[in-house]
Amino acid sequence: MDATGAEVAGFPPPDALLLGESDGIAYWAVRGGAAQAAAGDEVRWLTLFSVGAELDERDAALLAAAVALLNWHGRALFCARDGSSTRLANAGWARICEVHRHEEYPRTDPAVICLVHDGADRMLLGRHWAWPAGRFSVLAGFVEAGESLEACVAREIGEEVGLDVTDIRYLGSQGWPFPRSLMLGFHAVADPAQPLRLDETEISEALWITRDEVRQALARGDDWATVDDLPADATPPIRLPGRMSIARAMIESWSAAG
Repeated sequence: MDATGAEVAGFPPPDALLLGESDGIAYWAVRGGAAQAAAGDEVRWLTLFSVGAELDERDAALLAAAVALLNWHGRALFCARDGSSTRLANAGWARICEVHRHEEYPRTDPAVICLVHDGADRMLLGRHWAWPAGRFSVLAGFVEAGESLEACVAREIGEEVGLDVTDIRYLGSQGWPFPRSLMLGFHAVADPAQPLRLDETEISEALWITRDEVRQALARGDDWATVDDLPADATPPIRLPGRMSIARAMIESWSAAG
């Protein structure tokens, strides 16, 4: 749409998605249009990554829901059964097939994310091949059909870094609308003496790091030297996930526990 929020506040357009109501105020999501995309310096574009950590619990949940719903609607324009067009229904929480009238609902894809540690003072970090040098996180992957969450943890860790894990335990979850996932957090124990075997289609680098090194990386925050700022033979400092992610919460909790 090309109107501003103030212009349509009292009359949500037909493609608006109802996110919910709080304190008597209804919250809607609308995809931006050509006018916003072409806007100049008067419009500041922000993403969930850039502002998520600054929002309170309600606003973060609303923005996450908006991103997830808009992503789903953008990918669900045609019926999965017969390929016919679908239309928005139920205030954005369903789409109806134009031909056979059956309904489709927003998908959520479960994924596990696991902090692997040695049961003592070291944890494992991995770097995806597409990430800049120095950026690391805990390992994650999508749950496959017919698979339990614990089986997924064991499989993903084995596939990505070649380690056998035990003592798999659930920690918590986070909605992750990139594009429409639910991250289910775990921790598990592995032996640092077991050789790492990386799946280089996903993981370009993995390393064990001590609790003190984790604390140092957390203390640096996001104010770290870029590759361009460093000498050619220098190793970039470790950069951990941002404050809005469950990965960061898991790492901070493990760091504080010792």
